[in-house]
Amino acid sequence: MNTLVILESPHKVNTVKSFLGKGYKVKSCKGHVRDLPKSKLGIDIDNDFQPQYINIRGKGELINELRKEAKAADRVFLAADPDREGEAISWHLAKVLNVDPAKIKRITFNSITKNVVKEAIKHPRDIDMNMVNSQQTRRILDRLVGYKISPFLWKHIKNGLSAGRVQSVATRIVVEREQEINAFKPEEYWVIPATFVTSEGEVFKAKFYGTDGKKQDINCEAQVKQILAAIEKGNFRVDSVKRALKQRRPAPPFITSTLQQDANRKLSFQSQKTMLIAQELYEGVSLGEKSTHGLITYMRTDSLRISEEARESAKNVIISKYGAEYYPAAPNEFKMKKNAQDAHEAIRPTDPAITPESVKGKITNDQYKLYKLIWERFIASQMASELLDTVSADIECNGCIFRANGHNVKFKGFAAVYGDILDDTADEESGAMLPDLSEGETVTAQEIAPEQKFTQPPSRFTEGSLVKVLEDKGIGRPSTYTATITTIISRGYIRREGKFLIPTELGFVTTETMKQSFSHIVDYNFTAEMEENLDRIEEGGTDYVGVIRDFYGPFQEQLEEAEKTLGSEKVEIPKVETGIICEKCGAVMVEKTGRYGKFAACPNYPKCRNTKRLDEAEKPVAEEAESKKTAEVIADEKCPNCGNDMILRKGPHGSFFACRNYPECKTAVSYRRDSGVVCPDCGKRIMVKQTKSRKTYYACEDYPNCSFSSWDIPTDRRCPRCGEAVLKKKTGEVYYCKNKCGWSESK
Repeated sequence: MNTLVILESPHKVNTVKSFLGKGYKVKSCKGHVRDLPKSKLGIDIDNDFQPQYINIRGKGELINELRKEAKAADRVFLAADPDREGEAISWHLAKVLNVDPAKIKRITFNSITKNVVKEAIKHPRDIDMNMVNSQQTRRILDRLVGYKISPFLWKHIKNGLSAGRVQSVATRIVVEREQEINAFKPEEYWVIPATFVTSEGEVFKAKFYGTDGKKQDINCEAQVKQILAAIEKGNFRVDSVKRALKQRRPAPPFITSTLQQDANRKLSFQSQKTMLIAQELYEGVSLGEKSTHGLITYMRTDSLRISEEARESAKNVIISKYGAEYYPAAPNEFKMKKNAQDAHEAIRPTDPAITPESVKGKITNDQYKLYKLIWERFIASQMASELLDTVSADIECNGCIFRANGHNVKFKGFAAVYGDILDDTADEESGAMLPDLSEGETVTAQEIAPEQKFTQPPSRFTEGSLVKVLEDKGIGRPSTYTATITTIISRGYIRREGKFLIPTELGFVTTETMKQSFSHIVDYNFTAEMEENLDRIEEGGTDYVGVIRDFYGPFQEQLEEAEKTLGSEKVEIPKVETGIICEKCGAVMVEKTGRYGKFAACPNYPKCRNTKRLDEAEKPVAEEAESKKTAEVIADEKCPNCGNDMILRKGPHGSFFACRNYPECKTAVSYRRDSGVVCPDCGKRIMVKQTKSRKTYYACEDYPNCSFSSWDIPTDRRCPRCGEAVLKKKTGEVYYCKNKCGWSESK
């Protein structure tokens, strides 16, 4: 039979074509072919909210081509992505092809490999209208919210703004975190670390725990003095020693949200980049063969399910690569969240036997990094638990207890593959293994050094941590996280500062307006309940028109009330000063946003119309500049030719140090400065350097003879587990082993 297979993405066409052979013609619809019109609401509210779809502008020629191919074919298989969006695309295709509906069928595949695609061809089905209606409901709700609320924002805040059912809630989350940080008041607390020595000269560390066996928090210096006075002339003895074997289970394989979180934390990938690369790995990459090969399963999923075939394949890899003892006695099972759709498997390699090392050099560096992350997480999820010998000792003196914790790795288990997991089971107090202590033994206090500390405000969101909150609150689904974050940034409600997301003044003002006038829309519970309604529509448990009708009644009332209360009053957006002085009138220029991005403008507009580009090159290098008023950074060394200062300059290829008399004096060296830390590999100095894109990294001064380099900050510490150097993340107080042995510490 002559069969036409229509895919969603053109990148899959050659891969699928090579699997099917003769009798099959493979084409791509390049995404949606129909949608709601942009010029009007496009929803007939009085007629059960019927959507008025039109063919997307610019796709007329493609639709005609697909119609021609469909009429010539004996059967048509619609093979868009296996999710609600893909089901809706298939339904729209069936509507525009104008052929006998009896010859149109739907097929799906969770991974693009030969066996999976051929198996899908054997099991065609009808289009799932429950999935289509679920997608339609989301589209209609988003259109109603966007097109009905946005005019209010234009009228009362600023032209060009938009509101969204999910994006407004995501903005609110970031705004409220910033408000929490601004309102935070540090509270004083104290810790009393101590260093003890046994009678045999073995040194170990402990911390004050409490008195008379009860934990005690220290909130002021007076309490510290009281404790020190109590132990000043006393003898320290080992009151109790507890030993245990601790088991640490592996984390489950990735779902969409956890992949975005770990890719952001470990690879510094933004969620959009993560999903783009994952899409490439799913659709197929060339491994030097005649055809391409899909390396991972479908990447938009919230299911932890694993097929038996994949589990068995992972077992073979684990036993052959690491040994039979690394495979558990019974396969690992992971509990899914109650709202998980379970439509697909977890994200995993299509063939675990294809190791990251075997594809390195055949795919791009970013593809390799992400595939390695996915492969290691999946293999580790199927491995035996890590076993730790733990010991906890209480050191007592006149009723005051100091507690020491330590552990030793008895069996690496999954940590041999994916060791640097940061999860809720990590024991931050655990250190290196303690000496062999006995109850009643006397020890000597070598040093007791109280430390005053203050509580810290909550950290700002990164893309990864925001995705986690959205997932935990049930806001959005795997396919929407990236689009939501991208939208609130592009609309100017949120801005990036390094890895962190910070609300703009526009974000604050818009969120406050939404909370006052459309509290129902930005309510966390309402948004989560709506996602559950969409799930029920997909499962066939509720009518989609009824869900929209139940939403629109209260929504219309809020629209009418907002019209009355807001009136014609305009909300003033606070101006952000740039620090740049207007040379025409002397005013401090403020930040504005135009069609080409941000720029500096005179606040006295229209009397003064002066504007300037707001380039990063005009701003000081904050980590080196002595003040924000100057960008001049002076190097430690003088110019070897004329003795003048060497100052930091910026060129088209990044920063560099040059003689103050440059270009008269030609002395210039690459940007670098001493980090104050010695190289853990060779003992020379670690230098702070910059890439051409002005990203900071750390490398040995003897590079390339010594190959040490790191994006994260080197420290003088050594890993208590393996002795390797310890690095510190640039964001947050997170320390981890350079050798990635599994040790990490968060402060």
